[in-house]
Amino acid sequence: MPDPVASHWFFFDVREQTLVVGALEAIESARPAFAQELRAQLERLTRLATIVHESPSITSAWRSQPRDNSPAETLVDVLCRVPDFDVDLHVPTKVVVGQAYLVAKINFLKAIGYGLESASGPGVAELKERSQFEIGQSIYSKMAEELFVSILTDRKVGPSVKLAAAGYLFRLWDDRLLTEVDDLAPLLESAWQARNRVRPVLGTMLGTHEIFQLFREARDERVLEYFVADTITEEEVAAFEEFVFGLSYEEIQTLRAHLAQGTQGVVSSEQAREILGHRPATWPPDAMGPQGIYANYRRRRVNAHHRVITGLPGPKRPAEEYVMIAFLAG
Repeated sequence: MPDPVASHWFFFDVREQTLVVGALEAIESARPAFAQELRAQLERLTRLATIVHESPSITSAWRSQPRDNSPAETLVDVLCRVPDFDVDLHVPTKVVVGQAYLVAKINFLKAIGYGLESASGPGVAELKERSQFEIGQSIYSKMAEELFVSILTDRKVGPSVKLAAAGYLFRLWDDRLLTEVDDLAPLLESAWQARNRVRPVLGTMLGTHEIFQLFREARDERVLEYFVADTITEEEVAAFEEFVFGLSYEEIQTLRAHLAQGTQGVVSSEQAREILGHRPATWPPDAMGPQGIYANYRRRRVNAHHRVITGLPGPKRPAEEYVMIAFLAG
């Protein structure tokens, strides 16, 4: 029987509501105390969502509303010129609260997944699968937001691309509760989902096996097709290799130098981990799940920014940003 409280979950779509109702019922039977904790967590999430819902619209004023400290500048003007590390103090409160809401939602969905591990009975396996899908959707939505912010604050990106990125961001910020990555950028979601299903074997470090696997897993091949075109630059190729292998440009170069000096023409994942000095628990190519994909994206972005500042060789953006800049420019 549907939970009567579900009607108050205006921040969940129908698919999410049915998941939460079913999961709470299953967890209630196995772990009543934990189910009660989940309901309390859900109440806190509801309060956050209410603040987001009741906050003034951003989109209606994003071009016409001047900022308090600069009457001639609109919000989008400001965001197009500030660096990414200074964005938080320039965006409306609705954006900041919305970002906190999304993290709280991810944590709530992860808690549901954890609770379902103790449940049993008909339909529990499907609920587990659905909970993992919803966790992925929310994490990929967070990634997409960060990616568009990175494009918007990139000094080398042209005004028209920045304006297009701002359009995506304002849509997400204003409709935070029900807009997800599949509504905003399905090509990114497909690439991340495909990458999550691929475990790099490394081997000759050419990426043939990994790229084939990515194409097989991807529902939308536009991101992958971009990187197999003859027109892309060496930096873009290097960024794609980071995406494919789950390693930094520098680590990939180290492994290729090792192969060139040795008698073996291939390197296993275990050998590569030892060469690069990673612990098994933090070995990037073995990152499982959307959270691992997110951590790898953040790592690639930080490394890219470091190369921009220092002038070191290698990609100056993560692979996904190169694709989206080209997509927005088109």
